Amino acid sequence: MRTLIPVENGDALTAIRGLLRQLLEADVVDALLAPMETPAGTITPALVVDPALLDTANPLAPVMGLNAARLAGRVSIREPRGRIGVVLRPCELRALVELVKLQQASLENLVTIGVDCGGTYDVPVYLKKRSEIGDQRLWRELYDNLQSPVPDLRDACQMCEKPHVEAADITLELFGTDLSPGIPITLRDEIASKLSLNPVEEDKQRAQAIERIVAARVQVRDARFAEMQKQLEEEGIESVLAACVRCHNCMTVCPICYCKTCLFKSPSFDHEPMQYLNWARRKGAYRLPADTMLFHLTRLNHMVLSCVGCGMCTSNCPADLPVGRVFRAIGQQVQAAFDYVPGRSVDDPLPLVTFREDEWAEIGEE
Repeated sequence: MRTLIPVENGDALTAIRGLLRQLLEADVVDALLAPMETPAGTITPALVVDPALLDTANPLAPVMGLNAARLAGRVSIREPRGRIGVVLRPCELRALVELVKLQQASLENLVTIGVDCGGTYDVPVYLKKRSEIGDQRLWRELYDNLQSPVPDLRDACQMCEKPHVEAADITLELFGTDLSPGIPITLRDEIASKLSLNPVEEDKQRAQAIERIVAARVQVRDARFAEMQKQLEEEGIESVLAACVRCHNCMTVCPICYCKTCLFKSPSFDHEPMQYLNWARRKGAYRLPADTMLFHLTRLNHMVLSCVGCGMCTSNCPADLPVGRVFRAIGQQVQAAFDYVPGRSVDDPLPLVTFREDEWAEIGEE
């Protein structure tokens, strides 16, 4: 069902907080995993059971310190579990879908609440901008300039071709509408009934707005992918990622990188001191830290099909490496080869773990 939650005095955030409180008070969910403001002004996910505390919830804050899909997995993967509502951006929703297929999350008893995303800043940039112009003006400027490049926006957001919610139990439709009188939402009929909400007519402006936004983002994406492909061809991936210090930040923040026992955090790469010396003698010099390219190529091999382009890897790289662009540029080719769109649907099988008897016949093998 599509409905409208009223907005008073142009305060969309207060209206959204009211909707979240209703979900708890009407017993739709037992708890909400939502982005919350801290006294320091930062935004962090928290699991909330007290409706009064949702006065500091801020799903509109244009900042992304982590991809919350992995947190959604932690509160849903095992039984017994409560009924949890999770407030997620589109890239987080897509990552959650991939985690479900990788058996690292469950949608059972999970209520997904998707929010159209105008883009996000890295934490230091967000805090600076917020102190200068205030939080409400900050996010409003993003939503008012969705088809124009915004300075300092995270690289992943500038070229995100899926900033809109495609599938969620509750969708906050922030694109293509004037939010002053009310915020359009779509939600399951049984949830609408519990909240005593009335339907409103469909609005074609959202689809038209999404088409324009996506076209602008795709243009940026294609230009940056072409630049990255040229750089990879001319310099090689080892040169592009040469400054890697193997801190593992990109692995730690990636929502899809889930292995409980990681080869790169094992003693396998803790070589004996004389081994390093022998390698240095053999080659004249031996780069340290070692095995940086093996680390990236292994991750690329694991992640390339399921990468949803959230850009957390780039945002958290101390060497400012374009990890996200590398993964996305290569991932686009691999995903096209398998006709696979990560995060599109839990019903889409993962190509590399799915066996079909006729798959070799498709490429001319008997």
